[in-house]
Amino acid sequence: MTPTLDHLAEALAALADDGQADLALSGGTSLDAERMRCRSCTACGLSATRTRVVYGEGNPLASLVIVGEGPGADEDRQGRPFVGQAGRLLDEILAEHGLDRRAVYITNVVKCRPPHNRDPQPDEAAACKPFLDGQLQRIRPRVVLCLGNVAARLLLGTVERITAIRGQPRRVEGRLVVPTVHPAYVLRNLRERGLLVADLGLALRLARDL
Repeated sequence: MTPTLDHLAEALAALADDGQADLALSGGTSLDAERMRCRSCTACGLSATRTRVVYGEGNPLASLVIVGEGPGADEDRQGRPFVGQAGRLLDEILAEHGLDRRAVYITNVVKCRPPHNRDPQPDEAAACKPFLDGQLQRIRPRVVLCLGNVAARLLLGTVERITAIRGQPRRVEGRLVVPTVHPAYVLRNLRERGLLVADLGLALRLARDL
């Protein structure tokens, strides 16, 4: 980005303390309009058990979008993505790279919590994909970081395990997609923390250098 846009992005990040400060992009269509449409969605069975829709939050001018799998119990209560243990780990690793979460945009494949924190089913991911597509079309990031198998399968169309493809950027629809392990996986396998640190660093470098 140009210095002017850099400064604007920093200002937006400072103001968007709850992820609500969206700019009108692409012909005046804002993320706020999509957020409101998402809140009333009943396209799959997850709508029947949710407490709150967890649309996403962060910088609407972000060069990097981080896509997880689905909200957990903490996210369902607060209506914000990655605010539980996995989110705290993600925040720590972003901080190690000198970033606050408000500098990027964070969302999930599905916007409603799957029961018992199970993986989203293919039909649920398909029902919610238009919302993710809308976020990516409006934000227009240079790089997308996929956290875990569900996000990688949806965005890359792959059946390969995340441990086999992590850290290998692939170009999809004009942007680079970097698959990596999910923070929840790292919490269960602390020795693998370095994988997420390295892959997030790669995604950030690509987002800055493209």
